[in-house]
Amino acid sequence: MDLPGRIGGYVVERELGAGGMGTVYLARSRGGRAVAVKVARPELAADPHFRARFRVEVEAARRVGGFHTAPVVDADPDAAAPWLATAYIAGPTLSGLLAEHGPMDEPELRLFGAALAEALQAIQACGLIHRDLKPGNIIMADDGPRVLDFGIARAVESTRLTATGTAFGTPGFLAPEQAQGLEVGSAADVFALGAVLVAAAGGSAFGEGTPMGLMYRSVHEPPDLSALPQGIRPVVADCLAKDPAHRPTPERLLDLFAPDTAPYTPTLPVPAKPTPEPTAAVGTAAAPAAGGLESAATVAAARHPDPRPSFAQQAPRGQVPTTARLAKRRTGLFAAGVVGALLVVGGAGFAAYTLNGSDDAPFPEATHELITPHRLAGGVYELESEELPSKVKDEEDSKDVTYIQASYAGTEKAHTFQEVRVSGEYGRFKNPERDRDALMKSVTRTGEETVQSRKKIRTPGSSVEFSCETVSSPAYDTITVCAWGDDNTVGSVEFDLSDPSKIEQAAAETRKIRDDMRKPIA
Repeated sequence: MDLPGRIGGYVVERELGAGGMGTVYLARSRGGRAVAVKVARPELAADPHFRARFRVEVEAARRVGGFHTAPVVDADPDAAAPWLATAYIAGPTLSGLLAEHGPMDEPELRLFGAALAEALQAIQACGLIHRDLKPGNIIMADDGPRVLDFGIARAVESTRLTATGTAFGTPGFLAPEQAQGLEVGSAADVFALGAVLVAAAGGSAFGEGTPMGLMYRSVHEPPDLSALPQGIRPVVADCLAKDPAHRPTPERLLDLFAPDTAPYTPTLPVPAKPTPEPTAAVGTAAAPAAGGLESAATVAAARHPDPRPSFAQQAPRGQVPTTARLAKRRTGLFAAGVVGALLVVGGAGFAAYTLNGSDDAPFPEATHELITPHRLAGGVYELESEELPSKVKDEEDSKDVTYIQASYAGTEKAHTFQEVRVSGEYGRFKNPERDRDALMKSVTRTGEETVQSRKKIRTPGSSVEFSCETVSSPAYDTITVCAWGDDNTVGSVEFDLSDPSKIEQAAAETRKIRDDMRKPIA
């Protein structure tokens, strides 16, 4: 199928899907950021009624923030085919995750329910009603679930523009008032949240069958909660109450799902009077359009960001926080998605270091930096998500250091490895080998890990020695990590590899990836 070459200022790469409103494309900004662009169908674009509604929804959607949503970064309601661009969030949908890994247990359901409640808080705070919350509109990203709306959320004001008696949404997740074509409020989203939790537990609140049959049961029959653990059935039953007035608010749901959660203490101190700088969402988000996103303070990241396994250090088994428990279900490799380095947007301190530095030696001059190309190793891996480059605080043996991290998925050319995650630092280092080992430890160490294989490998024709380990841990199953520290960069590559006999292949692949990531500074 022919793809549009460009939508607005974004170059289209491929189609992501199609729905009732139009088609969604993966596209990239001029700066290389990935966005999901939804383009309205031609018959809708020709309808002035639709354009009026679309304009209202876009203005309201621009104001939505929060941890569990995808921000709107650009839109053009006046285009020949109106379109909306949001940050692209990599990851499977909840539907895909459940198909691959099966239903969630009670701790996961509680954490998942709390995350959805926070998402609804953010949406409703801007006067929006999602109206189509369902497993297919929830992305299970590395840093936790994200609520999307490829039909885009409708503003409260736009309900006046909806034809009376018309139901909008997905049968099986529609609140009774929606199914009857009545005016809806924010309680309709809470009803859908309850139905989503039943689905996440492996059930179906209103069974299977035709759309009309599903809507009839949602209006007239009690939901089937048999798939849910006993501990959360009362909460979900309240969400699925027929009367909107009897459903809990998102704030109340947070109290019910996470009653014993201690107040959050920031890992990094935030200045009392920060200097605002624009920051982007986690993952491959696009640069925000003017007025589209709020600003946030720049905060220096820790020297070596906490690894994904740090969740295993911080919480007992069975009580791992949301972003670890839910992301771990996705893959053994990308098990926990939040590190301190995500917090920063700042100027890159382009600098370099020498291999044989000492603590009292002068800092060397800059020669190279690390980048995250769209493809690695001759097109074997394609960029899936990346984090913003993070300025790291200075130490006695390191200065002007910048941290980067990205995830890549294997293309049709991939054979041995299907997923890789790269982490790296560039700056002014006095002892890069020591920093290599520290970076590697930050990736693999949990306190419960078992090293299956450990080698120092110099691939044929290379002057760089790679330190490689195959490590198992309850926090992330089994991974193989290869790291380097040379005259310009420090980096590590994680592979979805559990066979220690293939560690030499991992080292050879790391060499190719390192060569693609290192870029001379002009």
